[in-house]
Amino acid sequence: MKTRTIGAGLVITGLMGLLSSPGAGQPPAAKDAPAVTHAVAVLHPTKGNDVKGIVRFTEKAGVVEISGEILGLSPGPHGFHVHEYGDTTAVDGASAGGHFNPSGRPHAGPDADERHVGDLGNITADKDGTAKFRMTDRIIRLNGPHSIIGRGLVVHAKADDLKSQPSGDAGGRVATGVIGVAKPEGQPK
Repeated sequence: MKTRTIGAGLVITGLMGLLSSPGAGQPPAAKDAPAVTHAVAVLHPTKGNDVKGIVRFTEKAGVVEISGEILGLSPGPHGFHVHEYGDTTAVDGASAGGHFNPSGRPHAGPDADERHVGDLGNITADKDGTAKFRMTDRIIRLNGPHSIIGRGLVVHAKADDLKSQPSGDAGGRVATGVIGVAKPEGQPK
């Protein structure tokens, strides 16, 4: 590859030869990377809210265990969903898009046969506004076409009624986070 400096910039020539080599410009094959087994989302409040928390995901034997603690909620149930984008730039959480639904299914509860991949139902906050929970899900994954890695996690102001289309009438978004790959437990720091 030849390079030539022009002023403060750098012009790269011979790029066509580089790009035409086998595998150039392509990410490494999935078989080269180990399977993701642990993920985490750190939730931050949307504008006007004080909701925050940490949610962990662990995949084993075809099931994902979801556990977390979320603070600052109003007492009672709150919609809890994986959304299509890991974009938390909008102050109201709207940049996370709609529920993650790669199969084009209707909105439903987490135990329904037909549902969005991101339909995780509700979490319930106690009288102090804290929701501590542990649940399992058989549809979301940390690998493959139903992978939630890089997607948004959203907590809503109201309960998900598990039937209203397209999102369960769960109200505004009070906290959002991005689901990222986490270091498996037991690995050195």
